[in-house]
Amino acid sequence: MARGYGTASEYVRDLIRRDLDRQALRALLDEGRKSAQDEPLSPQAFDTVREQAVRVADEVS
Repeated sequence: MARGYGTASEYVRDLIRRDLDRQALRALLDEGRKSAQDEPLSPQAFDTVREQAVRVADEVS
């Protein structure tokens, strides 16, 4: 199978995992947008959001 996938099932699982990751990130971004913060996001705050997205994605998969 192409790109290092041993089976079609591995490929499909990876696609699902990536989709769940995108959904989790989108939910966090929507939550942030709704908070209507007046100040720009600092690099530290962005890192925190990224860590939360990774954690949520890990919990989902």
